Parts: sequence; C-alpha cells; structure tokens
Amino acid sequence: MDRYGTIDAASSAARQQMLYDANKKSVGLSYLLWFFLGCLGAHRFYLGQTGTAIVQLMLFIIGWATVIVGIGILLLGVLGIWVLIDAFLIPGLARDHNIRLADRITLR
Repeated sequence: MDRYGTIDAASSAARQQMLYDANKKSVGLSYLLWFFLGCLGAHRFYLGQTGTAIVQLMLFIIGWATVIVGIGILLLGVLGIWVLIDAFLIPGLARDHNIRLADRITLR
C-alpha cells in the first residue's frame, strides 16, 4: 500500500495469484474422488458441477432402491457408463473450472 491507502499492481497480482492457488481444483484429487466415490458424483461436486452431481447421486440412490423391481439395474447401468465417460472428461472439467476462477479473480 502506498501512503494514500491504495494497493499497488505488484501486491494486487500477488493477491490474485494467492486466491487462485487457494481455490483451484486438482485433476489428481478429482480422479481420486472419481475412483472411490464416482457413483455418488463426488468428483462433479468437487469440480463445481453441482447439477449433474445431484443427478448422479439420485441415479445411484433410486437405482439401488429399485434394483429389486428391475428398473434399478437399468439406472445403475446408465450411471456406470456415465461415470466411465467422466474419467475422460475430468481434465477438461478441471481446466474449465480453473479458467473461470482465474477470470473471476482478475475481474475484481
């Protein structure tokens, strides 16, 4: 800060970098969540894809609740395919989240 109470450009850039580093999403952690809790949508919750994460969670719950009736097997099959496809989408989802984060931070 200078004597007038304003923040100079260097400290502003440092603050932006610290905010970015504190809030960016890790591809490695996303894959760990996908591997262990993928059917529950944990990796999507982590990456900020809340809507689709809730759909995955609901497919899991409804699928297991209706597996006796037979329709649950179909729902769990759809969920399994979706989670498998997510393995290829995770790097792009993390990159998109981090780009949006960087844009939000630099616009402040």
